Amino acid sequence: MSNAYDVIIIGSGPGGYVTAIRSAQLGLKTAIVEREHLGGICLNWGCIPTKALLRSAEIMDHANHAKSFGLTLNGTMTADVKDVVARSRGVSARLNGGVAFLMKKNKVDVIWGEAKLTKANEIVVGKMTKPVVEPQNPIPKGVLGEGTYTAKHIIVATGARPRALPGIEPDGKLIWTYFEAMKPDFMPKSIVVMGSGAIGIEFASFYRSMGVDVTVVELMPNIMPVEDVEISTFARKQLEKRGLKIITEAKVSKVDKGANSITAHVETKDGKVSQITADRLISAVGVQGNIENLGLEALGVKTDRGCIVIDGYGKTSVPGLYAIGDVAGPPMLAHKAEHEGVICVEKIAGLPNVHPMDKAKIPGCTYCNPQVASVGMTEAKAKAEGREIRVGRYNFNANGKAIALGEDQGMIKTIFDKKTGELIGAHMVGAEVTELIQGFVVAMNLETTEEELMHTIFPHPTLSEMMKESVLDAYGRVLNA
Repeated sequence: MSNAYDVIIIGSGPGGYVTAIRSAQLGLKTAIVEREHLGGICLNWGCIPTKALLRSAEIMDHANHAKSFGLTLNGTMTADVKDVVARSRGVSARLNGGVAFLMKKNKVDVIWGEAKLTKANEIVVGKMTKPVVEPQNPIPKGVLGEGTYTAKHIIVATGARPRALPGIEPDGKLIWTYFEAMKPDFMPKSIVVMGSGAIGIEFASFYRSMGVDVTVVELMPNIMPVEDVEISTFARKQLEKRGLKIITEAKVSKVDKGANSITAHVETKDGKVSQITADRLISAVGVQGNIENLGLEALGVKTDRGCIVIDGYGKTSVPGLYAIGDVAGPPMLAHKAEHEGVICVEKIAGLPNVHPMDKAKIPGCTYCNPQVASVGMTEAKAKAEGREIRVGRYNFNANGKAIALGEDQGMIKTIFDKKTGELIGAHMVGAEVTELIQGFVVAMNLETTEEELMHTIFPHPTLSEMMKESVLDAYGRVLNA
């Protein structure tokens, strides 16, 4: 078997394996290198298994409020942490096998090992070092492993890992990253979550549903700092109603470790320091690209703040070498990585009309309770750019389907350019908004105006009706409020 390819992709996360499939579809001889497990962090330790955990939490929340639906549970609803985790790991294992099937189906060679770039068109694959985490399935004993491989085009898709703060480094026991938080061997009674981005808030929401005393510490004035302030403020109130304690404009300056607990020193912006003792601390202060030990420096690949610098088509500063996904910079989202990879390989294949990705139209979702989803500009960003805007809002408590579901706490907010009627931002908080947001993403991608949205017929009764009502509200035409 020849070790020469048209395209080699380093890393089999969502960006990597989707890029490999598209490459093979385009008739390019393709291989993918993986050192741990197919599917990467997202499938094995991120996007997918966290949603499985949050589904268990959602059912727990519903069960605890069964009486409000006219239902009575005989006995007490309890969570078996081992079974909850086992279900989550099982979901990942099933999808891990699915990626292996897709590689075989599309005739993508899988090379097991750790890759290092020696030239722009050459890699050396060495023995697998001990995985950061145990793989979900045993590493297949394939014919492809250690050796030298060449390709006309090499795409780096090595993803990212949890960022650690000096002096508060995760130790796997008392200070957790999302790896440990995802598979606890016991349910702690109390937790401090450091950081309120998507990862921090999702775990805070999960553990609170499991009955854990949760305190979130956030450096910025608002939780989920990338979201529209009005939405994050609404979400905070709902999270606090569920019993979460949230401290903003504060940081964990120091952590004292006990035998089986931690004491976090929390410093607020006025310099005052308080102490919070808890069973565990989850460090969720962001992620950083996996750019080390790849040979990038020797090749002169340009990097910036821990990420590989690319153009709109994934090209790095070195011809023949590309990067996609988290390792190529924010937003560090699986769906961004997938689309970025498709653009990259379609450009490599010479397809006509390949356009750079418009990052302003990438949706973001946080799967806490309540869910949060958004796309485009926040109100503050639009005003900062000097745009004249129209803003529409619609609350869940005026929607029949939301009331019937017992999910009447939420809001949809739309932002339009006043001069052109262009939809430039949409922001949501409430039940199932992570599914609803795609309607606005499609609208923005098609450059839809307010007039077209107003004349779109939404089914009744649905949560999606609120999307249209929010548009109508921006123009003083709301019907059901």
